[in-house]
Amino acid sequence: MDPNPTNFPILSYVMSKLPSIGRKSPTAADEFDIEQPQSLPKPPPEPHFDITERMPHLTDPKVVNAMRAAVADVSQTRSVLKTLGERPYHELVDTARVKLAEIEAELSKRLEEIVLSPRPPEMEREDWRSDLAVKEEECRKAVEKEKEAYKALIALDELHEAYEKMLKDAEQRLEKIYETAVAGGNLEEQVSGEKSSEVKDEANEEVIGILQEALGKSVERVDLSGRQLRILPEAFGKIRSLIVLNLSNNHLKVIPDSIASLENLEELHLSSNLLESLPDSIGLLFSLKFLDVSSNKLVSLPDSICHCRSLVELDAGFNKLSYLPTNIGYELVNLKRLSLSFNKLRSLPTSVGEMKSLRLLDLHFNELHVLPRSIGNLTNLETLNLSNNFSDLTSLPDTIGDLINLKELDLSNNQIHELPDTISRLDNLSVLKLDENPLVIPPKEVVVQGVEAVKAYMIKRRLDILLAEEPQIMLQEMGQTPTGILTRSTSWLNGAVSNVLGTVAGYLGGGGKSDADHYLNQQL
Repeated sequence: MDPNPTNFPILSYVMSKLPSIGRKSPTAADEFDIEQPQSLPKPPPEPHFDITERMPHLTDPKVVNAMRAAVADVSQTRSVLKTLGERPYHELVDTARVKLAEIEAELSKRLEEIVLSPRPPEMEREDWRSDLAVKEEECRKAVEKEKEAYKALIALDELHEAYEKMLKDAEQRLEKIYETAVAGGNLEEQVSGEKSSEVKDEANEEVIGILQEALGKSVERVDLSGRQLRILPEAFGKIRSLIVLNLSNNHLKVIPDSIASLENLEELHLSSNLLESLPDSIGLLFSLKFLDVSSNKLVSLPDSICHCRSLVELDAGFNKLSYLPTNIGYELVNLKRLSLSFNKLRSLPTSVGEMKSLRLLDLHFNELHVLPRSIGNLTNLETLNLSNNFSDLTSLPDTIGDLINLKELDLSNNQIHELPDTISRLDNLSVLKLDENPLVIPPKEVVVQGVEAVKAYMIKRRLDILLAEEPQIMLQEMGQTPTGILTRSTSWLNGAVSNVLGTVAGYLGGGGKSDADHYLNQQL
């Protein structure tokens, strides 16, 4: 939860100078035994920040004190978050919101039943009203208790989101304080909230010219890439004929809501800008087929992007995405290429398994802990890149074997110890990268022989496991006749052997086909 030194260099330095708030752990001094004295551990060395070499004023105590005062709120929030825990997965938060809505609907139904319940003839009207009020109060209390856990989860997520925004604001404040220090200004006035003069961005003259020309004609393509644009005029939404709009390699921080009026737009290029979010109105681009928002500062994609059902390719790589919209897979069923590399994704929503048209899924350089089992539903997937998730990715779901059209699988630079046996079912797999994994199954000597050797090894291993389990299965199925069990087992194994005999032949001790036949016959 500490600020990343790469993204928040000054803030990281200042925060390291703040005392950490938290539960005090027992020290060696607390456990000192006078009869058996032990050497006290050396205090940890202070972290070294190269930033002081580039920004020497950070060594000035007055500057550091001013900065510490400016980020007191960040320090307090960090302490709270360290107590509350990590940010919950986005899918869990969405589920909590749905549960709250369901509980509210159920509450309305119960209250309606209470209000419409008939008054017993023997009960006075005033007593009956009092009784209804008591029942209503009890009902509300029960519901509030049921909602507590879901509200707490949502509140934690909102606190983390606010903290991330707080880090950005704090870094900007610290930059202004440092600029004031360099200029010899008054630091106290800067900290107390003196606002610097704001410079208004003006629309590029070239943009205005293109806009004026387009409004009088039926323009289908506009290329404004690399123009150092800072704003895009709202009037761009009036070019209804536009099919391709290229705004890449600029300095745009905001895309106007009026972009939703481009009803014929099929390609939108927004890569290499300074976007921290996309407008919700982007979901109204129903004709959009290609969207490139890579190399920005996006922390999330709007839920409304799910409404762009014509999307065929989406590139959101090189951003700061920590989650995807929960329903993204249910809606973007025509998507064929999804690139999400160099983000901070910790998980994928279950709905990803509904992207049945997907051919390429690129997730390298993320923080994935686990893949949903539903990923096995992507039967048209040809390329899957899961490399460089490092210590976070330790295993794969067995449903990976259901990707019947998979040709390339990159698992390099992870912490995978064992491949699932089902990987042997990937008949079309021709490229398998497993470098820099602590693999035990299959062993390295098999991995170096290539993808076919790996598949053959996993087949043999599966057969060995089945043969070892067969006596236990026979004991558990005593209701069947011995002949039936033997026939079923032999039939299954014969089928398995006939399907994989040619593949296994070259990897079970060298030699030709006869050696493999002899080996498998021995197993049978």
